[in-house]
Parts: sequence; C-alpha cells; structure tokens
Amino acid sequence: MQNPPLDAAANGNPWASVRASELSGSDDVPFLGTGWAFPPEFDPVTGDLAMTSGDLDIKNSLTLLLGTVPGERKVSPLYGVDLTVFLFEKMSISLKTRVTDTITRAIHTYEPRIDLDEVQYEQVPLEGKLHITLFYTIRTTNTRTNLVFPFYLKEGTDL
Repeated sequence: MQNPPLDAAANGNPWASVRASELSGSDDVPFLGTGWAFPPEFDPVTGDLAMTSGDLDIKNSLTLLLGTVPGERKVSPLYGVDLTVFLFEKMSISLKTRVTDTITRAIHTYEPRIDLDEVQYEQVPLEGKLHITLFYTIRTTNTRTNLVFPFYLKEGTDL
C-alpha cells in the first residue's frame, strides 16, 4: 500500500511533519528504526520526547538530510545535501541531472533503509519553489513510497 505524499510545505512551513498517527501502519514496522520527531517536540502530558518510527521516521530522516547543508553538524560535518549551490541556476536537463546525482549520493551514504527509484521536479515559479519528489522503496518491507521536498528559490518573506 502506498502512502500519500508528504507535503513538507504544509501551511507554509517547510519543516512541517506528519504525526505518526496520521500515517496508517507507520508504527507496525518498528524494525525500520525509531528516531526523534522533527521538529523536536515534547509530549505536554508526560514530558517525554516525541518519537517516530517506520515510514514516518524515514521521511523525517530524508527531510533532515535534504535540509541540512554539509558543515552544519559539528559531529558529522559531511552530513547533508548542499542544494544552495544550485539556487540561481536555470532549470535544465543538465541541472536536474546534477541535483539528482547530489541527492542520490547523499541518500546512498546516509539513508541505508531505502533504495531511491526516481527523482522528479515540479517548478512553482510564482512562489519561487521547486518541489523535489523522491520515489523510493523501503528495503526491508519492499514498500514503495515518496516524499515531496520544497526547495525555495527565493529567500525571505513578502517578495
């Protein structure tokens, strides 16, 4: 069963995440791993750190990987994907190939739970966004799913 795409730009927040309860079956496969929810949050009743597992944990991990520029993490300075180098380039087949290669290398290095099947691009010029959609297969369950990551071509607000 394929989960709906995760639109990380929900409500204008590129770091918005879907709660584990919103994805059916996300807790049924704990062997995929468990990690912190992103953004980090605490349960208001118990005070415990919110955790995610299964497909949601993988989607959060991919969102973090694509949103982190190498060098931002002091402990893992090579972790991340530097999409900012492509910021002002004109969209072309050559650029798509370079971006796909950059993303593919990072996923092969830092996300061993999945096989990347395809990368698609959708431009939203009036909003200054490029939606990067990753189609991937979770290795242990052979489940195909996808993630939509918004790459903002313009920075700031009210442009």
